[in-house]
Amino acid sequence: MKYEELLHRCFRCGWCKLPVNFMDINCPSYLKYRFETYSPGGRLWLLRAWLLGEMEAGNRFKEILFSCATCKNCVEACGIPGIKDRLVDIMIAAREEIVNTGKLPPSIRNYLTEIYNRGNPFKRPQSERGDWAKGLDVPLYDKHDYLLYVGDVGSFDETAIQMTRAVVALMGNAGVSFGILGEHETSDGNDVKALGEQALSEHLAAANIEQFKQSGVTRIVALSPHAFNAMKNDYPQMGGAFEVSHYTQLLNEIITRTPPRGSFKHRVTYHDPCYLGRWNGVYLEPRHVLQSVPGLDYIEMDRSGSSALCCGGGGGNYFTDMLGSGEGSSSRVRIREARERGAEVIAVACPICKKMLDDAVKDEGLEEQLRVMDVAQIVLEAGE
Repeated sequence: MKYEELLHRCFRCGWCKLPVNFMDINCPSYLKYRFETYSPGGRLWLLRAWLLGEMEAGNRFKEILFSCATCKNCVEACGIPGIKDRLVDIMIAAREEIVNTGKLPPSIRNYLTEIYNRGNPFKRPQSERGDWAKGLDVPLYDKHDYLLYVGDVGSFDETAIQMTRAVVALMGNAGVSFGILGEHETSDGNDVKALGEQALSEHLAAANIEQFKQSGVTRIVALSPHAFNAMKNDYPQMGGAFEVSHYTQLLNEIITRTPPRGSFKHRVTYHDPCYLGRWNGVYLEPRHVLQSVPGLDYIEMDRSGSSALCCGGGGGNYFTDMLGSGEGSSSRVRIREARERGAEVIAVACPICKKMLDDAVKDEGLEEQLRVMDVAQIVLEAGE
């Protein structure tokens, strides 16, 4: 297995499951299950035993392995040189070994099968991929300045579609030249890679790169941090060198030129998406956008920036639902944290985070006290 030689360097100090202040539990899977084997260090110990032939890859082993949200909190917290930067890579490499056996947990197998057969995991025909834009004046990409890449969740999930339409409205209001691929868009491959299906992720990346080149795309605005990560970091290694930005980065440029004129008189906190923050270091732009809205009372949660608590939807968990339910789920803990800080709105910048936290608000029974809104939705509402 790739990185196998690094496993012995972990001496299971336990810091990997804590934020950098060492005051909370920040590993989503350990937070939910509370067994040491669900922590990053525990997984490394299990992997070593498996590779040494001391145990079989049974159903529980696979559940533990695939419950990792790839949030990179462990990378931030670990203090061991030579292994800390590879902790998530090791998890993904181990998943790849399981994928190669062909004996996957049903939820993982079903997700990958739908991606392979349909180009999306929602069991929807590709012809419906652009239906979210009905009633809006959104052109298909034709040598525009930007391609807006919407992605699976932003195209098919009803909660996330609200976010997509808000981003489109703001780009249109600002006079940005952009188009979409509609039914010709397909999965970005980020979460497929995170689940260990390297061949399929490369196939998706290659298909997207070819589509982008044939369409004359040079600049991409990604709705999802997951797509942003894949296109910014993985695609160039396969010949897909495009100028890629997350929509909050573009929105930050827009409001720098034309600040919002309306107001949003609510107390707002911001939830950092893992693939935007810890994976790519984009922390300031979403905050600057929010703090530029007149009347908005901005507060930080205790865990923010590089210490933010993951919503639990990364690493394919949004689709496999290994972390999304129960009082100990990170999404519900995150909602309680926001409410304890006195927030009326928790702002997000990721369609997966929006869905995970929206469901958590309902599970907590806080619909009347706390709203989950995308950064673009807040700016748009402020301007109305």
